Amino acid sequence: MTYTSTLEALADPTRRTVFEGLRAGPRSVGDLAQHLPVSRPAVSQHLKVLSAAGLVTARKQGRRRLYSVRREGLLALRTWLDSFWDDVLGAYADSFTEPGESP
Repeated sequence: MTYTSTLEALADPTRRTVFEGLRAGPRSVGDLAQHLPVSRPAVSQHLKVLSAAGLVTARKQGRRRLYSVRREGLLALRTWLDSFWDDVLGAYADSFTEPGESP
């Protein structure tokens, strides 16, 4: 997965709320829907998008599915964001050195 697919999946506010609802641990569609102003089928559709982006995984437990965050699904996004920090910290270090001097 790419950071772009992660950003696209998390761009929708309801989808972000569904994703954040899984931070504490695995939950079913019904559990997630109880705390949202959308229907269970809508939550299922949001989970489908999150799953396609590699952000959640599902496992069967009896008649229901439990969804969990796939933390490694955030790796591409984190790597991309960290690259900005590298640039910022490099520029900060350069501001303390004289031109032509090594940091």
